[in-house]
Amino acid sequence: MRKDYISWDQYFMGVAKLSALRSKDPSTQVGACIINQDRRIVGIGYNGLPQGCDDHAFPWGNEGEYTETKYPYVVHAEANAILNATTHLKGASIYVTLFPCNECTKLIIQSGIKEIVYESNKYQHTKEHQAAIKMLNAANVSYRKIEVGELSYVHFS
Repeated sequence: MRKDYISWDQYFMGVAKLSALRSKDPSTQVGACIINQDRRIVGIGYNGLPQGCDDHAFPWGNEGEYTETKYPYVVHAEANAILNATTHLKGASIYVTLFPCNECTKLIIQSGIKEIVYESNKYQHTKEHQAAIKMLNAANVSYRKIEVGELSYVHFS
């Protein structure tokens, strides 16, 4: 039997990372993969504009006047994965390349997801992160960081 296969965490985070490659955001590409209790993928998503909104007609910058930035327009990866889910999410886990913001945390809790597995937490010193942690703890949603690193076994061209 082969012994160098990837773990479940590496597999599902790999799917999230692959999904992130679809994002048009030039500064932050985020991907999410939701699995049910049987380790079946039931939803994936990446950060992007709502359906029907032309990627070229909206701003992708992150500085300047609010309506001239990406922030009021982009749907986060977690929200897209929840909206794309093929079944109920009670007891599910979400693998996400970046720790969820407080707004996505509300959606995660409300959808019934019980575990967040993340790779990066670059906003951990913000008020939004503190609010997310407070809600997750109150709702008994677990969260854990994993180190997957580069997916050297995957080659994209």
